[in-house]
Amino acid sequence: MAFAARRDPIGIMRYRLYHTIPSWSTMKPKPLNSAQIRAARALLRWSAAELAREAALGLATIKRAELADGETSMTMANDLAVRRALEAAGIEFIDGNGGGPGVRLRQRPRPKVHKR
Repeated sequence: MAFAARRDPIGIMRYRLYHTIPSWSTMKPKPLNSAQIRAARALLRWSAAELAREAALGLATIKRAELADGETSMTMANDLAVRRALEAAGIEFIDGNGGGPGVRLRQRPRPKVHKR
């Protein structure tokens, strides 16, 4: 009976919805590399523990990904979870268009000033 109480089909569905790319999507993001993750955390002034919490991943997963040289060994689901957490916090990922991949903070819209 205790095992049945742990099963949460709604929670599993939410997890899968958040951690997968929709089947109708034709665009798959390029995998993050370790430097992008470290740079994004630095821009946000987040610790590895904060990123792990926001991405709903283990701290060891984040640390392992950041220690990799170049592309990480994260699964696509974990890569997407990290990407979504960082993008929700205001990070934009830049493709390597000749200059290598990178990150930047998304420009916040300026408040409208009403002139009288």
